[in-house]
Amino acid sequence: MSYKQMTGNIISATKVEPDGKFITSAASGVWSLQEQYDYVRGGNWPSQANGSDIRGLVGGGYTNSFSNVIQSVQIGTNGNAIDFGDLTTATKGLAALASSTRAVFGGGDASNTRTDTMEYVTIASAGDATDFGNLATANEALAAGGSATRGIFSGGYTGSRINVMQYITIANTGNTTDFGDLTVSRNAQGSAGSTVRLVNLGGSNGSANQDVMDYVTIASTGNASDFGNLTVARLVGAACSSATRLVYMGGYVSDNVNTIDYITIANTGNASDFGDLSSASRSGAALSNRTKALLAGGHGNNEDGGTGNTGYWIQAITIATTGNSSGFGDLLAGVSDPAGCSDGHGGIAA
Repeated sequence: MSYKQMTGNIISATKVEPDGKFITSAASGVWSLQEQYDYVRGGNWPSQANGSDIRGLVGGGYTNSFSNVIQSVQIGTNGNAIDFGDLTTATKGLAALASSTRAVFGGGDASNTRTDTMEYVTIASAGDATDFGNLATANEALAAGGSATRGIFSGGYTGSRINVMQYITIANTGNTTDFGDLTVSRNAQGSAGSTVRLVNLGGSNGSANQDVMDYVTIASTGNASDFGNLTVARLVGAACSSATRLVYMGGYVSDNVNTIDYITIANTGNASDFGDLSSASRSGAALSNRTKALLAGGHGNNEDGGTGNTGYWIQAITIATTGNSSGFGDLLAGVSDPAGCSDGHGGIAA
């Protein structure tokens, strides 16, 4: 094949390194069989087999007591959660992020004591969490998200609301490094994005609910820039995304809300209405497989629409199309204030 043929707006001559193993991942360009084989062996080449088997994890939270349980679901297929393993410490108000192989949980309230602990699991194999390193300081109600290689923990409450962002390299254990600052000091916000851009949404500055959205470029450190505004100022909503669209589900204004907002991640601007949750909820966990988004658990998230403290219902939406949520299944144990992530780079729990 000649260079001229390759550049006929059909195949690019410029190789773009694969951004994941999933069928929705990009790997444009012309590759030799050996190059492709090397990526396949490393588990980082898009494959049809990885379209629907994405695993989501829901870790920690609060039932009638603090929970250390990690629950898992197969996002592509409706059904109930099953046991995955345990966190090292029972914790609520923590945050989670993941690559295609590893999930990292960080911070939170461990039995009424803020913690700086980060711990990780290998997503493909069930088991208990292992120590990863430490956050810059003990922190709860923080947010987390990132790319396939870098994870960012944002904001939170350390005794006061903070604007600090800190990052890790997911494949390497160790402590966080300073990334930059949010535009507003806040906690209880959501965080999700593409492999390039991470967006933080909503939260509280201590005196008022926030409608602010701000963003960073994941690969480069620096302060956040303004993105736009949510349709409703709120805290403890849950965010996750496809490669192009982010959804922010539920939250709290003066009561639980059923609002779902969405944005196009590559474009700055205000959020648009997506639809409604079947059951108004706050403080749930969000996770996705880049096609389907789930909201698991949370305050008031009960299948009968009641206002329970330990929601167990899992609601689902299709990210590419607007509309209301539908039932997916149930958590193994109902929890509020857990953290969620997936090996398809889903979002987080506030």
